[in-house]
Amino acid sequence: MAQSDEEDDYMNMVFEDAPKGPKYETSLQRAARRRKEGEAKARQKTKAEREEEAEAAREASLATALPETNKGFKMMAKFGFKQGDALGKSESGRKEPIRVNVKDDRGGIGLESEKKRKFREQFEEADRLAKRSKEEEGDYLEVLRQEQKEKMAGRDLNDAQRTAERLFDKEAEEKGTPEPSEKPLKDINVLWRTRARRRAEIKRDKQQRRELNDSIASRLPTLAPEDDDDDDDSKVAQGQDLAPFYTTLENDVEDEDPELEDFEALPVTERLHKVLTYLRDKYRYCLYCGHEFPDAEMEGCPGMTQEDHD
Repeated sequence: MAQSDEEDDYMNMVFEDAPKGPKYETSLQRAARRRKEGEAKARQKTKAEREEEAEAAREASLATALPETNKGFKMMAKFGFKQGDALGKSESGRKEPIRVNVKDDRGGIGLESEKKRKFREQFEEADRLAKRSKEEEGDYLEVLRQEQKEKMAGRDLNDAQRTAERLFDKEAEEKGTPEPSEKPLKDINVLWRTRARRRAEIKRDKQQRRELNDSIASRLPTLAPEDDDDDDDSKVAQGQDLAPFYTTLENDVEDEDPELEDFEALPVTERLHKVLTYLRDKYRYCLYCGHEFPDAEMEGCPGMTQEDHD
């Protein structure tokens, strides 16, 4: 037999007349409650908790509209102000109160702005110094690269001058007109005249050192030839009968050479360019290929400079 829809569902029944808790708290409950409240009041709140409560109270106050029972609201209502309207005759004023920035330190008014200004100046100074240091570092690296480049160009210049001089001497021997060993410096091509002048200076220095060592022997008295006059004895005793050894001082290397001075005054890269051009035009020779080409087009050579051969 099916149950009727009107039958009660005993599983979901609610007894409204069920007994409830005591209407009044007992003495034990009251004592426990008072003990908890006393402990809560006696506990010292931390600074963070006090600041949090003050912030919450301030935000709640700012979020609460001015009640109509407020005396100030009543005065503004007489001039037509309504809740939610903006201030001013043209209603262009503020609708929300000005935010409050609580000052929680003991510094004077304006000190925070001064700190911000100093901090901003320090930041700008640090940024300026960092940029300057970066620029100086870049300049220093550029100077190092330039010095390295000039040093490499100096080595290439010396190699190019040696090669040009060798090819010139080789051509002169093939023609049967070799260059004299004591050729004046001004008659040597200015492109490699520096090498010839350096060799002449080294030769002169060696000769002077040799003459300086031999000069000690020249000061010692020696026997004069028997057929000399009697006056020679006094010359011998004084060491004045010997010929002087310092002949290199009379034939010193020519100091004045305006053409060479002008050439040496040029930057090393420009001097190198002149010598390389001479080698290519005169002998069809590339210093970096190390090869003398058969024709003027120098087919196969990538270029004149070291960068072209890299």
